[in-house]
Amino acid sequence: MKDYKELELWKESRKLVSDVYKMTGILPADEKFGLKSQLQRAAVSVPSNIAEGMGRSTSADTIRFLVIARGSLFELETQLYLCLDLQLISESELKSVHEQILLSIRLVNGYLKYLRSK
Repeated sequence: MKDYKELELWKESRKLVSDVYKMTGILPADEKFGLKSQLQRAAVSVPSNIAEGMGRSTSADTIRFLVIARGSLFELETQLYLCLDLQLISESELKSVHEQILLSIRLVNGYLKYLRSK
């Protein structure tokens, strides 16, 4: 199996973590243990689950962890929309991070398709 550090999906998910941490820096201090923490944990979960899945011994295990990573991406997307609804971020702040989420979803889906076809 390929080294996870070579995967574009892992590299892009790391960029997403960086984007989320930058964006959450603008959230109010009273969100430290609320949405800010949730956003950061969901973002960190993505590359972590990709790496963990790639470290497993079977394709079925890898697929399971990639599905978890994809779930975290949808969780993150929802949390960003909640931030928008609560007027904690602007449309433009949402858009920049959302584009990286969509790219990450496409990459995870593509790799899942590849693994399932083997």
